Amino acid sequence: MSVEVRIEAGRIARLLRARGGIAHRRISQRTERVARIAESEAPGRMGRYISWKVVEAPRGLEGVIVCDHPAVRFVLDGTRPHLIRPRRRNGVLRFEVDGQVVFTRLVRHPGTRANPFLQRALRLGR
Repeated sequence: MSVEVRIEAGRIARLLRARGGIAHRRISQRTERVARIAESEAPGRMGRYISWKVVEAPRGLEGVIVCDHPAVRFVLDGTRPHLIRPRRRNGVLRFEVDGQVVFTRLVRHPGTRANPFLQRALRLGR
């Protein structure tokens, strides 16, 4: 009596990459966990703009976390001191300082320190 076992690498690879497969579920769980941490680490309402997905890449499955808030680059990289002017030629800027409404034509913004909340989430989610 003899037994023959054949291992087909292509089938095993497809099985591992299949939607709902073991690898897909594990990567989904880890990516979702990191995305939830990123949501909590993000400043203000920026966490609402975070989404995640699992994609098939050339080297296998990858978890991708995206923040599509318009100011995310400024938060992640920080900003240097800069001037803020109204968009319209003769317009004014309106904002609140200590509960009082202020109108002005120019603001000298001191800049902001970088807040790498996505990197921090990745480190905390490991």
